Amino acid sequence: MAFRREQYGTLVERISEQPRTLIFVTGPRQSGKTTLIHQALGSVRMPSRYVAVDEPDDGTPDVFATQTATAWGRRTPLDRRDERWLVRVWEQARAETSRSPHGFVLALDEIQRLPDWSAVVKGLWDADRRVNRPLRVVLAGSAPLLMQQGLTESLAGRFETIRLTHWSFAEMADAFDLDLPRYIYFGGYPKVAEYVGAERRWRDYVRDALVAPSIERDVLAMQRVDKPALLKQLFELATVYSGQVLAYSKMLGQLQDAGNTTTLARYVGLLERTGLLAGLTKYKVSEQGRRASAPKLNVLNTALIAAYGDYTFPDAQADRTYWGRLVESAVGAHLVNTGGRDVRLYYWREGNHEVDFVLERARQLVAIEVKSSRRQGRLTGIDAFRARFQRARSMLVGADGTPIEEFLSFPAGHWFEE
Repeated sequence: MAFRREQYGTLVERISEQPRTLIFVTGPRQSGKTTLIHQALGSVRMPSRYVAVDEPDDGTPDVFATQTATAWGRRTPLDRRDERWLVRVWEQARAETSRSPHGFVLALDEIQRLPDWSAVVKGLWDADRRVNRPLRVVLAGSAPLLMQQGLTESLAGRFETIRLTHWSFAEMADAFDLDLPRYIYFGGYPKVAEYVGAERRWRDYVRDALVAPSIERDVLAMQRVDKPALLKQLFELATVYSGQVLAYSKMLGQLQDAGNTTTLARYVGLLERTGLLAGLTKYKVSEQGRRASAPKLNVLNTALIAAYGDYTFPDAQADRTYWGRLVESAVGAHLVNTGGRDVRLYYWREGNHEVDFVLERARQLVAIEVKSSRRQGRLTGIDAFRARFQRARSMLVGADGTPIEEFLSFPAGHWFEE
């Protein structure tokens, strides 16, 4: 049986219920949204229709047809898919619903490619609810920022979200038998299993099939970005400095036509919402102080470091400094990806003292130091942090502490005291 991510059960459960809300599946590219939807549609006891809005040649029948045409009739070019097309897709789903004793499921993938999609969906969905039509609707998209704008602006109170993140080490190990060193280097993309023995093809895949569409289609085509070249430079800079605190003023000195720190902060936010990187803020009591702090850049999938670097897999393992950076970035990515809504992640630094990661949930704090090799001496950063925040717990991940493989096998919330 094909591997199923944890969210599979949630999606099947939501589809099987009476339709109360739209179901919104979100996540970065290659996180498995489409596969998850197909797996769920194949498991529920009702007919369904999957439509990939942005792929006119994917074999999906077209429904841009007259009422007398065959259901799901002639194909429609992508540039003609608009409000009328969406209404006709929905009307066909309504017709299928009326013929099915169990209801019907309509799944629309990459819905954000349609202009004014959220307003149209709102009108259609509200009309269905007024007559209690048993039509379930699943929406998915790879542009989280644009999707979220549409949902919060037009569909407030009408949707539930199922979030996918990059694949964890436990998932990659279970699904593809990937060991820890290869996961740290090749990252958490499912297709890694096909390219582990072909690094050049893997690098091209990450750059051309993942990063380029994430930036060009999910950000530049959907958001106003005055300096697109700067956005791309900033991402590549983050792959070099992942795991390090880098002040925006220092970024300005390394980027061409960088503008100002406000622009850079906005671009970090855009890249974060595409699932490419995070800009962690410093842990302080003052919320204003957190926002003003220099960010700690951390890619959300370590494949992004290795694919843009000069190290081969054997060379990366041989260089202890480089490998340590990959390990710390893998830990940071894992904490971001598995944290959920109730867990917040920071770093901490005061003078010469630093803590790699600080987890916060309600009033619980966990200070985390990552060490990929054995070391002597006290963890002065942890000591200083606990002296200041006495309610904090601490843990060492890696050599002399919790093994990295074990740490990456549990979500971030696991490490709080219950």
